[in-house]
Amino acid sequence: MKNILAYLESRANDILSDIEQLARIESPSKHKDGINRVQDVMQNWLSPMGTVKRRTSEIGDILHAQIQGQSSERVVLLAHVDTVYPPGAWKEIWSIKDDCAYGPGTYDMKAGAVQAIWALRAIQSLGQKPAHTIDLLLTPDEEIGSEVSRPFIESLAKNARAVLVLEAPYMNGDLKIARKGVGDYKIQVYGKAAHQGVEPEKGRNAIVSAAHLIGEIIELQDLEKGTTLGPNVIRGGTVSNVVADNATVEVDLRIWSAPEADRVDAALRGIPPLEGTRYEISGGLNRPPMEPSDGSYKLLETAQRIAKELGFEVGAARVGGGSDGNFTSRLAPTLDGFGAAGANAHQKDLEYIHIPSLAPRTALLAGMLLEAE
Repeated sequence: MKNILAYLESRANDILSDIEQLARIESPSKHKDGINRVQDVMQNWLSPMGTVKRRTSEIGDILHAQIQGQSSERVVLLAHVDTVYPPGAWKEIWSIKDDCAYGPGTYDMKAGAVQAIWALRAIQSLGQKPAHTIDLLLTPDEEIGSEVSRPFIESLAKNARAVLVLEAPYMNGDLKIARKGVGDYKIQVYGKAAHQGVEPEKGRNAIVSAAHLIGEIIELQDLEKGTTLGPNVIRGGTVSNVVADNATVEVDLRIWSAPEADRVDAALRGIPPLEGTRYEISGGLNRPPMEPSDGSYKLLETAQRIAKELGFEVGAARVGGGSDGNFTSRLAPTLDGFGAAGANAHQKDLEYIHIPSLAPRTALLAGMLLEAE
């Protein structure tokens, strides 16, 4: 592994330059032009390595590259090219201060996409092939739920030997062995309007019913199990002298296990409304929990051994945020967090990667791709 690390350290400036090239292409979710420009660059880099296919969609293309390995068994690499920042959001789209490079999507997760390229180049520099055939999937919609990409992600994960997710590691550098499942609910509350001053008794206040609902929702939390529900958006009513005949509550759900998701869903849909009002509930779990398996722990052990050879250590982190790894963990052993170290994901003008982490973290990924066991 030391020779791979030495190669990547000698090319550190090139790796950083490639990340800068992607960061300067603003590619927020649903911004088809920007996303496709990033995919153009990635396709150009990947074409000399293997077969590249593009699938079009109304929000941007999905890029799938396959690189032949020594074995026909497949290892899937997952990355996304969309960001959360609208065009022009950053005051300075790229800057370097001390050991940090700042730019939209650097940490989440254009650095990870570039590291996949350089891990493969490092293997080629040794005159070798990956131990197994590599399926690299670059998606356009992870930040908005992966609705378009999910079928392709799950199709590749089926019968795969492993799935390695190129999202950033945990803040201390640990790999991510588990992620919470994510749910979104939208609850429409319907009441009856009436004049607040003249005959309020003829009305049925939807906002009061929504307040009742929110109290019941909070009771469904189980903090010991890590189950949280956030009724974080509420709207309702028309004017202050009319009994509110409508309200909307939007709820974020986070859970560690599928049974908890089922419990919450059934209980939420069973909450009785106040007399004279009614609820209409839509939504549900959009990312299942990324639950570790025996295979995931074996991947972690391999990564820990390789990292130790490279001179650093990685642990196992459990995090609340979701990734496309949430879709694959029930289909194949999945390990997340092979991107660059850094911080401040989704924070305008503050998101950054730690430049000295690029070579060793990319070497770790290359080592995983060379691993035959």
